[in-house]
Amino acid sequence: MHITNKTNNSQKNRLIIVSNRLPIVLSKDNKGRWQAEQGSGGLITALAPVLKNRGGLWIGWPGTSRAHDKKALESVFTRAAGDFGYTFEPVFLPESLVNAYYFGFSNQVLWPLFHDLQTRCDFSPDYWNAYQKVNEIFARTIAQNIKSQDDHIWVHDYHLMGVGQALRKLHATAKIGYFLHIPFPPLDIFLKLPWRFQILESLLCYDMIGFQTQRDRRNFVQCVHAMLNHIRIKGRGQVLSTQVNGRMVRVGNFPISIDYNEFAKKAGTRAVEKRVDEIRAVFPSDHLILGVDRLDYSKGIPERLLAFRNALQRYPELEKKISMVQIVVPSRQRIPEYENLKHEIEQLISEINGTFTRPGWVPIHYLYQGVDRTELTALYRAADIALVTPLKDGMNLVAKEYCASNIHLDGVLILSEFAGASSQLYKHALLVNPHDIEGIADAINQACHMGLDERKKRMRALRKIVKKTDIYWWVDTFLKAVFSHDLDTLGPLEDYIPSQEISNRKNSEAP
Repeated sequence: MHITNKTNNSQKNRLIIVSNRLPIVLSKDNKGRWQAEQGSGGLITALAPVLKNRGGLWIGWPGTSRAHDKKALESVFTRAAGDFGYTFEPVFLPESLVNAYYFGFSNQVLWPLFHDLQTRCDFSPDYWNAYQKVNEIFARTIAQNIKSQDDHIWVHDYHLMGVGQALRKLHATAKIGYFLHIPFPPLDIFLKLPWRFQILESLLCYDMIGFQTQRDRRNFVQCVHAMLNHIRIKGRGQVLSTQVNGRMVRVGNFPISIDYNEFAKKAGTRAVEKRVDEIRAVFPSDHLILGVDRLDYSKGIPERLLAFRNALQRYPELEKKISMVQIVVPSRQRIPEYENLKHEIEQLISEINGTFTRPGWVPIHYLYQGVDRTELTALYRAADIALVTPLKDGMNLVAKEYCASNIHLDGVLILSEFAGASSQLYKHALLVNPHDIEGIADAINQACHMGLDERKKRMRALRKIVKKTDIYWWVDTFLKAVFSHDLDTLGPLEDYIPSQEISNRKNSEAP
């Protein structure tokens, strides 16, 4: 099935985005008719505005595997193309492969391993076999939709590491970029993957391999040098290169971002202003703390709750002065570990509220649900402190969304040093080790007592960084690195804030 759009169809240098899921969520109304709405998640948040502006094609699994749904969905994708400004190509996967590929290899092997949580891995050979087959199915769909060698093919994330190699086997000659949205692990952890050589060789079939930070890029380069010692990746600056089978392969780091202007403008709308007033009326506390996370063990939610409890225990003057809103967006509900994590979070919140609640004051307000853009932006505006403390994260766009929405410059960002965003925002956020319960509690207390002048100085600098390196900068920088004929012509990317070794940095160094 190929759903076309006249405007986009004639465009030269089409941008073809390939991801595990299409950026729309399909559902049926009360009459059983299919309908589509834009999905959520970091990749969609980042790329949807780019494709909307320039047009293009998005290839991905629509969320259903039933063959008889294909015809019924054609009109849905056609309508969605008109609404969203770009076209869709669904990849229908056999139901027999979905579980082993997605819930298996992607989320019980790659996800925990790449987040340094190897004890959570299940290295089933069946998972690997399904992963390879699905990547081949994606490659065939891409090959069928390449209209010109000038098409820009951009494959995304850990679900599709093998697509480049499968495309080469189909004799595709178009340039193919790949971007990994999650961290790339260090050598000692990557070595635990039984299929480590196959993964590295698959990645080296792309023309450009992009990572979030210098740390991720360095980990990848070290793995290649240690395991494929006939390949040497060399260079200086943001983009390195090597020769693989007569092809130049480039390796770079490109911190993903958000549509800054969209969030900033939304934050100033009348609807958001009204909702901010309503939220603040509900919370009489002096300081509102916000946590927004997808349900996942990499997000450090239990550790964050323990830190909040520690702050109430060690700083009793904060009683009735702070309230926390913790939003947990449901995710991967078919994986038992995620259901167990949900119970752990809810039990902790119940215990904390049971211990510290006083008449007229409940310390933690918990929402297990997604929230729409207006509500989320209002919460960003209303929150005096954002608590973004993943154990490890590729980037974490919540941190950037909070800064962009903070139009009054009075918020404080508490940020994990193991979030990719810390490579850009470390100077002006309060950096914490997410495993350090007392350290996070101290940062909460510091944020509560921070003067307005310092808060404004920090937030102004944070917003400047997010604005200069927004989502459009990210796309342009990546595509420039893929398609430039000469690395020397790339020049310095002056707006880029390079990744730093930050584990020994202290918050007192921030201006």
